[in-house]
Amino acid sequence: MKTTNINYSACRVELEEHELFKHLNEDAITSLLDNFKYTIWEKGTEFFAGDNNSNNFCIILSGRLKTCKSNYDTDRNYTLSLLEKGDVLDIMSLIDGHKHDINFTTIDEVEVLLTSMNKMRAWMEVNPAIYKTFMPYMACRMREMEANLTDNVLADIPTRLARLFMSNCNETKHLERINDLSHNEIAYMIGSTRAVVNRYIQQFKKDGIISVQRKHTDVVNYQLLSQRVHNQNYMLKNS
Repeated sequence: MKTTNINYSACRVELEEHELFKHLNEDAITSLLDNFKYTIWEKGTEFFAGDNNSNNFCIILSGRLKTCKSNYDTDRNYTLSLLEKGDVLDIMSLIDGHKHDINFTTIDEVEVLLTSMNKMRAWMEVNPAIYKTFMPYMACRMREMEANLTDNVLADIPTRLARLFMSNCNETKHLERINDLSHNEIAYMIGSTRAVVNRYIQQFKKDGIISVQRKHTDVVNYQLLSQRVHNQNYMLKNS
């Protein structure tokens, strides 16, 4: 990105305040930004494994996107992660050099800084200090994925749903990030179907755990939600 670009100053501030890059010196930030271009992806834009964007590394400046796997024979989908401002894509391919067989779709209009994997790797060779934050970030993502996959094998659907809600509550115990997602999208995140998720959401609503109004969901009783997470017999007791 050239310094004359209308978005240069705002993008530089974003990098200087970004958790992954704010420890870098001014020269490193300048050379990093030189490699990127600013772009906007419209809401609902789909990118598939193997297309040109699989060779790119991006920093999300605003909006949300999901990474997912799809089985077109069974028409089933599973959301691997929900990424938002502060996240990067795709750090696994960046580090190991292998293409990542995932698709991703924008949930909102998404602003990103975009560069090629090769340019980013070349910059990292000159600025190895970036590994100080990149490696813990990648480890955190892998732990989240491990927890989600473990839940899908060991936990029942209502427990998965309750844990998803709990993990997306903010400090005031209100739901964020996923509070406006459709039941289809929620189902993709816990390896279920819309019909099953809808049934348990209605049960949670009946039990006073959540409220659903105008396609927005919120947690109204965090204590009951926590009980549901830690007691898989809760639904049976309250059915």
